[in-house]
Amino acid sequence: MQIYWTKINKIIEETPEVKTYLLDCPEGFTWEEGSHTHFALEGFNAGDKPNRSLIRHMSISTLPHENSIGITTRIREQCSEFKTILRNLEVGNEVAIFKTHSNVPLKREDKNVYLLSSGVGLATFRPLVLDYFERADKVNQIHSLNIDSSKDFLFTNIFESAPDKKFTSQFVDNRNDYYEEVKNLATDKDGLFYVVGSDEFLMQNIKVLREQGIKPEQIMLDKHEQKLPEFFDA
Repeated sequence: MQIYWTKINKIIEETPEVKTYLLDCPEGFTWEEGSHTHFALEGFNAGDKPNRSLIRHMSISTLPHENSIGITTRIREQCSEFKTILRNLEVGNEVAIFKTHSNVPLKREDKNVYLLSSGVGLATFRPLVLDYFERADKVNQIHSLNIDSSKDFLFTNIFESAPDKKFTSQFVDNRNDYYEEVKNLATDKDGLFYVVGSDEFLMQNIKVLREQGIKPEQIMLDKHEQKLPEFFDA
């Protein structure tokens, strides 16, 4: 397994609780839209065994041509040891990335694509939308629906409806509105539904989509293949 050590080159405060850490691209490091990586802080591999409290599974919120690896995360006032250390990091500090993989690349099957996310889960979808804007081949249209109770919606410069690009974006701040809208979207019995958020959020979305007649193969989760039965067979 190759571990890439790299430096933070910029920190963007997206909202009062959400930051994006832009990392230098190490030589030979590649990724595609919908990728996640293991993001680790200094000292994680100092002992005999990796210190798992210093490692997190994070989505990459940028595309390679942006020339930085973006990690977007919510850091609340009360947070874990990992987030506390992360909050205090500065430009020039080193972090590690390894085991990068995409579970949710953009499928190009001449269908409508629906991106369902909660809060900072939108970071996973930012590269998919940018990829679609650059090349819309075999994607009929994309609709993004995000729920964020903080009302500090993310990436609003990208997630704004663009009828000329066949892209619509919707933000809601409560569950009722969100799940009603999911039911409306699920009237498209041929659509592809991508879901990103907490495990509980995934389970609830799957339940609503399945009740509307959407098949498991139409639902994409940011999970390794061996983990999928835990969500679809529950």
